[in-house]
This record gives sequence, structure tokens and C-alpha cells, in this order.
Amino acid sequence: MVFTSESQVSGSPLVESVWRAESERAGSFTSLAVTRSELVFTRHGGMTSAVLRGPESRATVAHVPPDAEFLGITFRLGVFVPTLPPAHLLDRHAVLPATGGTFWLHDESLPVPDSQDADAFVDRLVRLGLLRLEPTVDLLLNSDLPGRPATLRTLQRRFLHATGLSSRSVLTIERARRAAALLQTGAAIPDVVHDLGYTDQPHLTRALRHLIGQTPARILGEVWPHSPLSSQELGRQDPAAE
Repeated sequence: MVFTSESQVSGSPLVESVWRAESERAGSFTSLAVTRSELVFTRHGGMTSAVLRGPESRATVAHVPPDAEFLGITFRLGVFVPTLPPAHLLDRHAVLPATGGTFWLHDESLPVPDSQDADAFVDRLVRLGLLRLEPTVDLLLNSDLPGRPATLRTLQRRFLHATGLSSRSVLTIERARRAAALLQTGAAIPDVVHDLGYTDQPHLTRALRHLIGQTPARILGEVWPHSPLSSQELGRQDPAAE
């Protein structure tokens, strides 16, 4: 493996997970399509860097340096930085100025957090107006829709601004990630097709090749380096990531 990682459940309602990773050597891995935004801090060669990553609409190849340490705060869907919304960061990331143990977000100088104080750090971002939750995101995903078309269009615009993706794209990516998780835990390909509502196996194959970077057969039969799937996606109660 290029790196090892572990995650922990956050006590903040705005955070999906807090994760840490260490690279064992220089190399590359498959970064899976993902719907959430996250802050990532990297320590390497005595330097600290900070980036805000947006959602990713496809699988890509990511590279890691040797002997680096990473801390990530993955936000809940619909949580975003108003000055750098996900709609502007789709398949991109913003490099945030950093020096020593400090980085800047908008005009605020902030200490680089560690995994133990991540929740308090997120609370501070909220108090400073640097982090916001768009409440209409859950309405669209749960099909709790208004009757008026004009209101629906407004909700869709707000959803896109807060997530960088349409609600349909979010559901498509999350279904593909769940399919990959099922295959990794040994589910048969026909069962995944049926259980997740794919039209047929070629439909599943096209989706996974684009969003996960592998075909179902390769996911089922091989160990390959990729960004971790969550405990929830893998159907486990244990918060530790694979």
C-alpha cells in the first residue's frame, strides 16, 4: 500500500468524518468520485500545507509524496465554505496559504487542527461565518419537494451551489460507491446489479469504470490502492477505515 489511513466519527453534525493517513512511500492511488468537500492538511519535509477539496465527479489518479502525514476533515453533504463554494471547486481544490502551524481561510488566521480538536475547530469556523450548512440539500435528496415548480428550481440552484453537483449526480456517485463497497466485501456482481437498481451488468460496469476507476470484476478480484470508503458504505459499525 502507498499509505495507511484511519478515520473517526465526529461529534459535530457538520462533519462526516475526521481521518488521518501516513504515506509509506511515494506512489499513486485511485481517488474515487466523491460528493463531499473536505479540508486536508499535509505535513511533509517540515512544511505544512492546507487545501480545500471540492467534490469529484469521476475517478482520478492521485499522487502522494513519501513520509507525509495527512489530516482530513470531511464535511457533511451541504456543508460548505461560502467564500469557496463547492460549485467553484468541482474536480478542483483551492490551496490555502499556510506557514508553520497556521493557515488562512478568507481573511482569518487559524491554527492547523489535529484530530482531537477537529470538532472545536469546526465550531470556530461556524462562529466566524466561514462554514455554512444548506438545509435544503436533505429536502431534495429525500424527495420532500414543494409543489410549485419555481420553488423547486430555487431549491435545485441552492443544492448545486452548496454541493457543486446536481441531486441526480450525488445519488449516482453514492450508488457507485456503495456498489464498490459491496463488491469489496464479497457480494456477487448480479446481486449488486439487482440490489442497487442498475439496468444490467454493462450499466454497472460503465458507472464503476467512470466513478470508481475499476470494473466490477477487478474490484471483486483484486486489491488495489484507492481512497477509503466509509464505514457506513462498507456496512460496518466500526468507524476505523480499511
